[in-house]
Amino acid sequence: MSERAPTPRRGRRLLRLAAACAVLLGLVGYLAVRHDPGGPGPARCTVTAARGGEPYEIEPGQAANAATIQAVASARGLPERAVTIALATAMQESALRNIDYGDRDSVGLFQQRPSQGWGTPEQIMDPVYAAGKFYDHLVKVPGYSRLPLTVAAQRVQRSGFPEAYAKHEPDAALLTAALTGRRAAALTCVPGSASGSTSGGAAGDPVRVREKLAREFGRDVLPDPAALGGSGGGGRSAPGPVVSVPVQGTARGPGTDAGRRGWEVAHWAVAHSLELGIERVSYGNRVWEAERAEEGWRTTRGASRSEVVIATTR
Repeated sequence: MSERAPTPRRGRRLLRLAAACAVLLGLVGYLAVRHDPGGPGPARCTVTAARGGEPYEIEPGQAANAATIQAVASARGLPERAVTIALATAMQESALRNIDYGDRDSVGLFQQRPSQGWGTPEQIMDPVYAAGKFYDHLVKVPGYSRLPLTVAAQRVQRSGFPEAYAKHEPDAALLTAALTGRRAAALTCVPGSASGSTSGGAAGDPVRVREKLAREFGRDVLPDPAALGGSGGGGRSAPGPVVSVPVQGTARGPGTDAGRRGWEVAHWAVAHSLELGIERVSYGNRVWEAERAEEGWRTTRGASRSEVVIATTR
């Protein structure tokens, strides 16, 4: 005996039921992802704005390059305006990414061209070198700090689209205020779902941290490495997991020279945390930790630290 074929009405009911089930399953999946507290999102860095303004969010690699650009300016004693001009330029030229391609033979953060005398491709792909060459040209521009940003940047870059730099000035100024230490606890990074260490990136090495600090800020940023603290000593032969960066001066408020220097180094360390395997940075009475990065800079109890303490993963 053959089975009776379903009626058209019954078939429509089955289709509606199947569609409803699909919608319900999709909603359940969305809610599970949306409200899962353990689901890490992408790695990101955020610069908070003053007075409730819009924050600026970038990837950790972009933040690390920006911090390097600022550190090179700091080593040369250049003003904030130089950093803002450099950051806006790199935002336009490469989106703060150290790319190995571009228009004709342009490469690197500032899309500098070997054929135009900026250096070899290998040199230009080094962010410290590239930033230094940009500043070499910028400081030769008379009154650059008083010029409109587009004019100052164009005098260095000779771009075919000089007005394009202007749209990056607000974000560049916000990032500059954090990286120069003028705004305390303004930059924080979240490691995201990357794996491999507590910080979400590379395994930590305090020797690498010291070498990068000295190369970008200059040798004066650290005392003799052998004199630095750490559970394993402080010298190259037995580096400890902690790098302490002394901050000169007694007044450590956000508006003081010492306070700005401390936050300059602290923000640099957080920006490079994924790259260098940094899991904890503390300065004054504030601390950033990779495992609790979503909370940003937390206030700690106890004595205020007069140095920036950078702890790497083990």
